Amino acid sequence: MADAWWNRALVTHILVALFGMGSWISVNSLWVELPVVVDILPEKWNLPAYLSVLIAFGNLGPLAVTLTHHFAPGCLNERVVIPSIQVLAVVASAFLAIFWSWVTTVAGEQRSLPFLLLTFVLSFVCCTSNVTFLPFMYRYPPQYIRTFFVGQGLSALFPCVVALGQGVGKLECLETENGTKPEKFKENFPAQDFFWFLFVMLTVSALSFLALMYRDVAPVVRKDIQAPEQQLEKDQEEENPLKNGGTPLSEEQVDVEKQTPAVSFWTLNNIYLLFLLGISNALTNGVLPSVQTFSCLPYGTMAFHLSVVLGNIANPLACFVAMFVLLRSSAGLGIMSLGGCVFAAYLLALAALSPCPPLLGSNAGVVVVVISWIIFTGLFSYLKVVVGTLLHGAGHTALLWCGVFIQAGSLIGALTMFPLVSVYHVFHQAQDCVDNCS
Repeated sequence: MADAWWNRALVTHILVALFGMGSWISVNSLWVELPVVVDILPEKWNLPAYLSVLIAFGNLGPLAVTLTHHFAPGCLNERVVIPSIQVLAVVASAFLAIFWSWVTTVAGEQRSLPFLLLTFVLSFVCCTSNVTFLPFMYRYPPQYIRTFFVGQGLSALFPCVVALGQGVGKLECLETENGTKPEKFKENFPAQDFFWFLFVMLTVSALSFLALMYRDVAPVVRKDIQAPEQQLEKDQEEENPLKNGGTPLSEEQVDVEKQTPAVSFWTLNNIYLLFLLGISNALTNGVLPSVQTFSCLPYGTMAFHLSVVLGNIANPLACFVAMFVLLRSSAGLGIMSLGGCVFAAYLLALAALSPCPPLLGSNAGVVVVVISWIIFTGLFSYLKVVVGTLLHGAGHTALLWCGVFIQAGSLIGALTMFPLVSVYHVFHQAQDCVDNCS
């Protein structure tokens, strides 16, 4: 009976979600904790710029993995690479919790060298996860890749909820002799505790992967499936994806598929799907996060917190919806992408008009900006899951390129916005407790 419970499809879905959660939880945690650490570390508000550069250097990992797959197909085994980088992330997060506030002197200036070095290690792991975690999911039936994206959504939601519980960014306006001044509330717990939370989440993700490996080699999942049964399984999956677990491929089957020539993969339809994937991730992971404060804070801290929390809830929720309703039409995906771009353009316009956007000072302005963030995040999260599911059917190489385009789109979006935000200061932040538009 215990063995039957352990091999249920629902248990596999939970393990896959927790495994996927570990992919980007490190970088997401570093971003949401920035308002706390900038008050202590010597770099102050130059720290986000350092973080962006370190994440960009983290792309050395995906580059190495992609080149290895290209020049030595079949030689790179995700079952070895993934636990290696997971152990690296767990160790780095533990060191971060202990040494994050340590400061050293570099070239005569105070620098938070331990924090920056450990940030690079965690960024390297997160970037590499896109081109290792997704190809590993080829071993499982397509419904599980949707669960994997649910887990990726949770990697943004969990740190956000913990940071809100910590009280990050809360302030009040105090009347003083020199006018109204913002006063920050002290956090409910220190950054060290937050980084220990990150350590626990990364450990849970690593243990979930080990559990998947154990189930993967268990005899109960090694059954030969004939073609008619596979078609029946696919039909059942569309009816109830949580109950029908399917069976993972054997390592021998995966090795054969890895060494199969990938020329047939580069069809117009697959290139179109990868293009949509790259655009969506450029906007969701690079462009819009860079200006979220500019688009929301003029309407107040409540609008900002609601857009962050509800947007991060929309991400895994959209992925969960994709498990039951999957839009396979290329035209439909294009229209959905266009709709997401419309909301992205509106949010960029709000950021450009900061600190005096339309409907400022009204409830309607708050409602519109929050709903725009929810729909924007939900549409592109759903699109990402659908594209990942469709590319799953094209083989192991397709999922590798899926990860490459996710990472490339995110990098291009971030590099595009960095000079606009940090160098040329195109966007202007609203000042707290001040009438910026009188």
